[in-house]
Amino acid sequence: MANVLLVEDDEALGAQIRDQLVGLGLEVVWWRLGHPIHPDHPPPVELVILDLMLPALDGFTVLEQLRRCSDVPVLVLSAKDGSDDKVRALRLGADDYLTKPFWPEELTERVRARLRRPVLARADRIEVGRLAIDRARHDVWVDDHPVDVTPVEFAILDALARRPGAAVTRRWLAANVLDPDRSESDRALDVHISRLRRKLGTGLIDTVWGVGYRLSEEPAS
Repeated sequence: MANVLLVEDDEALGAQIRDQLVGLGLEVVWWRLGHPIHPDHPPPVELVILDLMLPALDGFTVLEQLRRCSDVPVLVLSAKDGSDDKVRALRLGADDYLTKPFWPEELTERVRARLRRPVLARADRIEVGRLAIDRARHDVWVDDHPVDVTPVEFAILDALARRPGAAVTRRWLAANVLDPDRSESDRALDVHISRLRRKLGTGLIDTVWGVGYRLSEEPAS
């Protein structure tokens, strides 16, 4: 498995980024244009670095197709520095957004942060910060104390835990965890999140304004 998929059409910048990543000991696959993502064959990588302004297929479309079949972290690189573009990328599932031009050291640190493994998976158990989830038994613990949650609340936590520290959009949660045919799905999601926060305590589920929610990676103090 390659560590990183780089999608960048600028030859000079792409070569610089590739060499920088190789210098970190990473294996890099470089696409110089946007390719469609087949739902049955997502790129077998640990990180995607994605430009937005691409020939053939733009980065937004690549990101949207990727999120339909993969939870791989995505770091967007773009000369688009407007808030609308950043929010759109986050809503489509990007984990981070770095505006060009950027310092090489900043890219290095963001890549390292995304390649760390904050989720410790042992069989069906996942640990993220203060939270632990047993998928097989549908058990939840916070700071080693059991927490009683409903099936829907568990499904929300499970979805957030798959991408710890990254924003998961309200639209995705409503469509994939709640009943998308019910007009009150958005309001129902707010109710479930509010109840989860009361049960889990403060500081575990963060609101990403205009996007959705994310699970905190902060360890127990």
